[in-house]
Amino acid sequence: MAKIEFNNVSVDFPIYNGNSRSLKTSLIKVATGGQLNTDQHGNVKVRALEGLTFTMQDKDRVGIVGHNGAGKSTLLRLLSGVYFPSGGTVKIDGEVGSLIDISLGIDHEATGRENIYIRGSLLGLSKAVINQNIDEIIEFSELGGFADMPVRTYSSGMHLRLAFAVSTIVHPEILLMDEWLSVGDEGFKEKAKRRLNNLVHKTNILVIATHSKEQLLQTCNRAIWLEHGRIRMDDEINKVAAAYFHD
Repeated sequence: MAKIEFNNVSVDFPIYNGNSRSLKTSLIKVATGGQLNTDQHGNVKVRALEGLTFTMQDKDRVGIVGHNGAGKSTLLRLLSGVYFPSGGTVKIDGEVGSLIDISLGIDHEATGRENIYIRGSLLGLSKAVINQNIDEIIEFSELGGFADMPVRTYSSGMHLRLAFAVSTIVHPEILLMDEWLSVGDEGFKEKAKRRLNNLVHKTNILVIATHSKEQLLQTCNRAIWLEHGRIRMDDEINKVAAAYFHD
């Protein structure tokens, strides 16, 4: 059983020497959508998330919506453990898997086969598990003889197919996505869609940030609308979609 609990969670980013950089801090405010504040020592900080309280449980398929800079990516990185809360408490029960950056760790000088082990290790997979899956990964990614060639010789499509195939062999209890993945030509996209749908079906909790109304309605049963780092609305998918997209 997987569960995520946020209680009054905030995330701050310090801006060093911010007091002497009024133009820079103004630009940061515009770029991030965050709130500029100062701490007790007068140091400038950007509050990216403020006062987030919610619970996610098994079978939740949660869409995260909001304008650019609303805090969607910060929330995903907080869930994945890249960021830590500045205030409040976060409790996560269950293994977390991320499809936010599927090319992370790919070595362009190493072969495709070697990169399967590198990327697999970053995903927390043992060598034995990778050994069990490597033939399927190579077949799925349609690399053929290129599996033993350096990745620098690959086309961009081959690179993405390899990264996608490796990243989707994991079956985490909690799956994080920043937009729905769509890779390769039309034929591969259909194959990738089926694989991704199967992965989503098997995961206990899905959290996906997206700008697509269609994807939200197809994939999610609930949505959280962020605005300037705060929760504006947290409700069933149809209600949030209607309010956010002004239906």
